[in-house]
Amino acid sequence: MTFDFEAGEVLLIDKPYEWSSFDVVRKIRNTFKMKKVGHAGTLDPLATGLLILCTGKKTKEIETYQGQEKEYEGLICLGKTTPSCDLETEFDQEFDISHITEDDIYRVASEFLGQQMQVPPCFSAIKVNGKRVYKLARKGINVEMKEREVFIKSFEIKKIDFPNIEFNIVCSKGTYIRSIARDFGEKLGAGSHLALLRRTRIGGFTIDKSYKLEDFLKLAGKKQGNEGL
Repeated sequence: MTFDFEAGEVLLIDKPYEWSSFDVVRKIRNTFKMKKVGHAGTLDPLATGLLILCTGKKTKEIETYQGQEKEYEGLICLGKTTPSCDLETEFDQEFDISHITEDDIYRVASEFLGQQMQVPPCFSAIKVNGKRVYKLARKGINVEMKEREVFIKSFEIKKIDFPNIEFNIVCSKGTYIRSIARDFGEKLGAGSHLALLRRTRIGGFTIDKSYKLEDFLKLAGKKQGNEGL
């Protein structure tokens, strides 16, 4: 298998933990000395999983992939909240969860199904007045986030092991799973945060067809004659 990055490639990469989506883009861009590389949908640094990268002429197709249905698996932890709605920031509040039953959890999960309005987290890559809101949030600047319409096709509870809830979600473009984790706790009368997240599918592309970043760099480096990667 050979790669023609300039003519255009659609690459399926399993994003490493603690890497930003742009870190992956930059790594591939710099390694193979390319100008045109972009990703089709951001993953938070603490999330792993499927990241679609387009190179060369294929970058024109990025919006097509961005608009496709997404699937995630992860873990919501009840009883504690953070400003970022995940583990990027420290816990700021703690709640009693002794009143919550398994039936409550299944009921609340069903309430998320369908078309709805969602408020994105303040720690997100959304731009407000030309600035990424997560950069403002890290400086302690509060930004009022406008709600947006999203669609949740399915929300399956895979396992309940208090305070942890293992789940699988299929949703539309623009859905923030951290917001679902935040709102889940609120609906239960307690706080919660997203403890783990992995994207397993974008449209017809699945994580089992992806490359670990390190493996891809080695494979593509050999194909391109760059043995030192």
